Amino acid sequence: KFKGLKQLPEYALIDGNRLPELDMPGTAIIKGDALVAAISAASILAKVQRDHEMVALDEQYPGYGLAKHKGYPTKEHIANIKEHGVSIVHRKTFKPVSTLI
Repeated sequence: KFKGLKQLPEYALIDGNRLPELDMPGTAIIKGDALVAAISAASILAKVQRDHEMVALDEQYPGYGLAKHKGYPTKEHIANIKEHGVSIVHRKTFKPVSTLI
Protein backbone atom coordinates (compact mmCIF):
# COMPACT_ATOMS: atom_id res chain seq x y z
CA LYS A 1 0.00 0.00 0.00
CA PHE A 2 2.94 2.31 0.54
CA LYS A 3 5.08 1.02 -2.31
CA GLY A 4 8.08 3.15 -3.08
CA LEU A 5 8.17 5.10 0.17
CA LYS A 6 11.55 5.14 1.83
CA GLN A 7 10.00 5.94 5.18
CA LEU A 8 6.70 4.40 6.18
CA PRO A 9 4.09 6.71 7.66
CA GLU A 10 3.15 6.33 11.31
CA TYR A 11 -0.40 7.64 10.93
CA ALA A 12 -2.81 7.89 7.98
CA LEU A 13 -5.24 10.67 7.19
CA ILE A 14 -7.87 9.37 4.77
CA ASP A 15 -10.23 11.50 2.68
CA GLY A 16 -13.64 9.93 3.17
CA ASN A 17 -15.96 8.40 5.70
CA ARG A 18 -14.29 4.98 6.03
CA LEU A 19 -10.87 3.97 7.15
CA PRO A 20 -9.47 1.16 4.99
CA GLU A 21 -7.61 -1.74 6.54
CA LEU A 22 -4.13 -0.39 7.23
CA ASP A 23 -1.02 -1.50 9.09
CA MET A 24 -1.12 1.70 11.15
CA PRO A 25 -3.57 3.90 12.99
CA GLY A 26 -5.44 6.56 11.06
CA THR A 27 -8.46 8.80 10.79
CA ALA A 28 -11.04 9.10 8.03
CA ILE A 29 -12.01 12.74 7.45
CA ILE A 30 -15.11 13.57 5.43
CA LYS A 31 -14.19 16.25 2.88
CA GLY A 32 -10.61 15.87 4.06
CA ASP A 33 -9.23 17.27 0.82
CA ALA A 34 -10.92 20.59 1.66
CA LEU A 35 -9.99 20.54 5.34
CA VAL A 36 -6.45 19.14 5.57
CA ALA A 37 -3.60 20.53 3.47
CA ALA A 38 -1.73 17.21 3.45
CA ILE A 39 -4.78 15.41 2.05
CA SER A 40 -5.24 18.15 -0.57
CA ALA A 41 -1.61 17.79 -1.65
CA ALA A 42 -1.86 14.00 -1.80
CA SER A 43 -5.02 14.28 -3.88
CA ILE A 44 -3.28 16.55 -6.38
CA LEU A 45 -0.27 14.23 -6.61
CA ALA A 46 -2.55 11.22 -7.12
CA LYS A 47 -4.47 12.97 -9.91
CA VAL A 48 -1.27 14.02 -11.67
CA GLN A 49 0.00 10.41 -11.48
CA ARG A 50 -3.36 9.11 -12.76
CA ASP A 51 -3.22 11.56 -15.68
CA HIS A 52 0.26 10.32 -16.64
CA GLU A 53 -0.96 6.72 -16.47
CA MET A 54 -3.98 7.57 -18.65
CA VAL A 55 -1.70 9.06 -21.31
CA ALA A 56 0.36 5.84 -21.31
CA LEU A 57 -2.79 3.69 -21.44
CA ASP A 58 -4.08 5.80 -24.34
CA GLU A 59 -1.05 4.70 -26.35
CA GLN A 60 -1.69 1.03 -25.49
CA TYR A 61 -5.45 1.21 -26.04
CA PRO A 62 -6.11 3.76 -28.79
CA GLY A 63 -9.66 4.65 -29.68
CA TYR A 64 -10.91 5.28 -26.16
CA GLY A 65 -9.57 8.82 -25.71
CA LEU A 66 -8.07 8.01 -22.31
CA ALA A 67 -5.48 10.80 -22.58
CA LYS A 68 -8.25 13.32 -23.14
CA HIS A 69 -10.94 12.43 -20.58
CA LYS A 70 -8.62 10.66 -18.09
CA GLY A 71 -11.13 7.86 -17.57
CA TYR A 72 -14.05 10.01 -16.54
CA PRO A 73 -17.35 8.75 -18.00
CA THR A 74 -17.86 11.56 -20.49
CA LYS A 75 -20.33 11.15 -23.36
CA GLU A 76 -17.36 10.70 -25.69
CA HIS A 77 -15.83 8.01 -23.47
CA ILE A 78 -19.10 6.07 -23.25
CA ALA A 79 -19.48 6.33 -27.03
CA ASN A 80 -15.92 5.01 -27.49
CA ILE A 81 -16.64 2.06 -25.21
CA LYS A 82 -19.83 1.29 -27.14
CA GLU A 83 -17.86 1.41 -30.40
CA HIS A 84 -14.74 -0.52 -29.30
CA GLY A 85 -16.05 -2.59 -26.39
CA VAL A 86 -14.82 -2.67 -22.81
CA SER A 87 -11.04 -3.03 -22.58
CA ILE A 88 -9.08 -4.90 -19.91
CA VAL A 89 -8.22 -1.58 -18.23
CA HIS A 90 -11.83 -0.54 -17.68
CA ARG A 91 -13.23 -1.14 -14.18
CA LYS A 92 -16.02 -3.65 -14.76
CA THR A 93 -17.69 -2.70 -11.45
CA PHE A 94 -18.00 1.00 -12.39
CA LYS A 95 -21.67 1.56 -13.25
CA PRO A 96 -21.18 3.35 -16.62
CA VAL A 97 -19.01 0.38 -17.70
CA SER A 98 -20.98 -2.44 -16.08
CA THR A 99 -24.17 -1.34 -17.85
CA LEU A 100 -22.36 -1.77 -21.19
CA ILE A 101 -21.13 -5.31 -20.52
